[in-house]
Amino acid sequence: MSKLEKYPAYKDSGVEWLGEIPTHWEIKRIKAILQERKELNKPIKTSNILSLCMYRGVIPYSEKGNAGNKAKDDLTAYKLAYYGDIVLNSMNVIAGSVGLSKYFGAVSPVYYMLYPRTDKEHIEFFNDIFQSAGFQKSLSGLGNGILIKKSESTGKLNTIRMRIPMDKLNNVLIPLPPKQEQIKIASFLDEKTEQLDKAIQQKEQLIKLLKERRQILINDAVTKGLDKTVAMKDSGVEWLGEIPEGWEVKKLFGLCNFIRGNSSFNKDELLNKGKYIALQYGKTYKVDEIDEEYKSYVNDEFYKSSQIVNFGDTIFISTSETIEDLGHSAYYKRRDLGLLGGEQILLKSKADIIDSKYLYFSSKVFSKELQRFATGIKVFRFNINDLKTIYIPLPPKQEQQKIVDYIEKNNQKIDKAINLQQQQITKLKEYKTTLIDSVVTGKVRVV
Repeated sequence: MSKLEKYPAYKDSGVEWLGEIPTHWEIKRIKAILQERKELNKPIKTSNILSLCMYRGVIPYSEKGNAGNKAKDDLTAYKLAYYGDIVLNSMNVIAGSVGLSKYFGAVSPVYYMLYPRTDKEHIEFFNDIFQSAGFQKSLSGLGNGILIKKSESTGKLNTIRMRIPMDKLNNVLIPLPPKQEQIKIASFLDEKTEQLDKAIQQKEQLIKLLKERRQILINDAVTKGLDKTVAMKDSGVEWLGEIPEGWEVKKLFGLCNFIRGNSSFNKDELLNKGKYIALQYGKTYKVDEIDEEYKSYVNDEFYKSSQIVNFGDTIFISTSETIEDLGHSAYYKRRDLGLLGGEQILLKSKADIIDSKYLYFSSKVFSKELQRFATGIKVFRFNINDLKTIYIPLPPKQEQQKIVDYIEKNNQKIDKAINLQQQQITKLKEYKTTLIDSVVTGKVRVV
């Protein structure tokens, strides 16, 4: 089992992001160690298209799924990447879009492929350097131009893309240990990062299972009630199945008032402080409750009396770039007034008939039904009349409140377990980043 300790002696590297390095290490420019592969796929040598994904590295384009745009039919302008090449996205290097190719294939012309100049370089070690946070940070001043892509449907601002010219990247200084140390460092990091990634994946899977458990709990309580001995009857609604004998089935149309969001504020107009809570689409689809942690505001210039959101209202996402997010609902848990943005529908429960929180929990069950109304190809949507036709189970008011109390009590336990796992994931990721930086810069020695 490898362990870590300090090197016997250090020297100043003269490079800010590196600091001190072991005395026997060298400092060289990237162009002295690695060279760019500029080979074009012309004439066509491969139809195997590769793509570079954040965190996943170099993968076949077919595995990218909905994350990517349609590949071009003409591959003659594409570059070739070979097994063992370091592949970098020139438009996204600063964001960590870099990986070691395990394939031979064609890649976008915006990618750089680097490979060793001599047999004194171990490519896996330099890939680890490129993955390190310190190296990534050192590139922040080298980018030419800024492109901010705005989503057509949501108005969200996506990744800032800064292109780094190869001549600038070539002149970046990086450490060069003896080859045997390069091999030892790369082998150690392969083993350790694989262990850390596996631990992170296990915790992410546990979070997924906890969320599924929460959904099952809500579904059972809202559709079957809390008393498992009560007689059941056919609801007459296919997705509902049987419901307790004393319950009714009602259309949402008779249980709530509906408001279509039409406020025009976008992300650029949101404030950190203001008079009204701004319920902008790009923010609300990410949360289940609008509480005190929600920090988007606008002032009087956006006020519309017809768009007011009050405590206990339920907000529906009526437009989405993914079918999975369509029908997402959020509960308004604040006492100050909110203003409803576009691409959303507001439900105000009729308090004498249905408890507002019971309506919200019901929305977590019937929201999937809204997907059958979806129209569109790249952007999906349903309309307010679709929502009005949805049937939900309706217990007596007192039983609704018991169901709400039961769900909230159990949700608190599940949320606590999820938060614990998320905290542990954060610590593991921080440790991984620190470990890579410490080892590739020689702050610690692999022995």
